[in-house]
Amino acid sequence: MKINLNHIFIKVFTCIILGSLLFSCVNDLESIQKVTYDPKAPDEVTKDLRVFYTDSGYARVEIFASLAETYSKPTPMTKLKDGIKVNFFDGNGKVISTLTALYGEINHLKGTFLVRDSVRLINHEKKQRMETEALYWNQKDSSIYTLSNVVVRSPKGVLFGDGIRTKQDFSEYEFLKPYGKINFDK
Repeated sequence: MKINLNHIFIKVFTCIILGSLLFSCVNDLESIQKVTYDPKAPDEVTKDLRVFYTDSGYARVEIFASLAETYSKPTPMTKLKDGIKVNFFDGNGKVISTLTALYGEINHLKGTFLVRDSVRLINHEKKQRMETEALYWNQKDSSIYTLSNVVVRSPKGVLFGDGIRTKQDFSEYEFLKPYGKINFDK
């Protein structure tokens, strides 16, 4: 029996190379996290977000956002960026009011939603529009409020004030410090 040393040499060399590759590629998870972990980075990023909140099978709220970043620490929160639209529905499933803004933050612990920058709340039925720079929506009691300057435009006139309270349907509202001019029907 003739032994081919070249053939044996190639097999042994191949086994050594494969063995060293197999055992040298151990990645320590802690080392990887040191290189890739950013404590300020979101846990989850969603583009073109669309979320429905329902109650007993009926749509109550619909949220659209161009970009959503969800964080679990230090406070469970979702930041909505690059444009937000929130539709509020009545009991029949019809959109009664719409809230728009450029930025928003949902605080999951408190159940509040802060929106700011070019904020508008529109009641479609009454054709009235509220404009402000920042407001809060309390999801638990469906209230909307702000302490910022507010302008309310309707077919009856324009009202101004510092701060407002309303429900999410924007059917009735109360200024905290009103000022302005309104035309009343006879």
